[in-house]
Amino acid sequence: MEEFWNSRYKERKFAYGKAPNQFFKDTIDNYNLQGSILLPAEGEGRNAVYAAQKGFNVAAFDISVEGKNKAEALASLNNTKISYNVGELHHFNFKHNSFDVIALIYAHFPKGRLQLHRQLAELVKPNGYIILEGFSKEHLLYREKHPSVGGPANPNLLFTKEEVQHTFKNFKIIRLEQTETVLKEGDYHNGLANVIRFIGKKTDY
Repeated sequence: MEEFWNSRYKERKFAYGKAPNQFFKDTIDNYNLQGSILLPAEGEGRNAVYAAQKGFNVAAFDISVEGKNKAEALASLNNTKISYNVGELHHFNFKHNSFDVIALIYAHFPKGRLQLHRQLAELVKPNGYIILEGFSKEHLLYREKHPSVGGPANPNLLFTKEEVQHTFKNFKIIRLEQTETVLKEGDYHNGLANVIRFIGKKTDY
């Protein structure tokens, strides 16, 4: 997977555009979120840079060094600073209860997702938030009709509402839905998609 993402992010153009994901942007803006944020699988940095512009202390990581290069260039272009590491979650010494927000935007991890998501949940402060948008299992039908919309071909990488609710069971559900949306994100997310959206607020102390 590292080779795949390095190849994609090495292209001159930003694979998914420079603008933040709309659901991520709307959530940050509408809920007036602030503080520290962690963005796993952040790719070329479009969401990290937007969060930095909104005043967040931003940490991000991805397995792609090419993604990091693009993200840091985008941050510099926008006169912002982000902390971006290359590797997987277990490579970093993030502290429990240390982030006000964790955002999982099309972060379709190929293995150990349940355990990884629960480890990420432990990093969220009490009363902190998880923001998630990802392709649903039904998205495979959309992908078959319109390949340009993108998304994993492996159904095991896709989400259901039930999985998200079970995984983040110590979070109060602010929003949890499966819905259609039209994606216009760079060259690889274009067209009608079927997605899961989740906003959760951590309730355990």
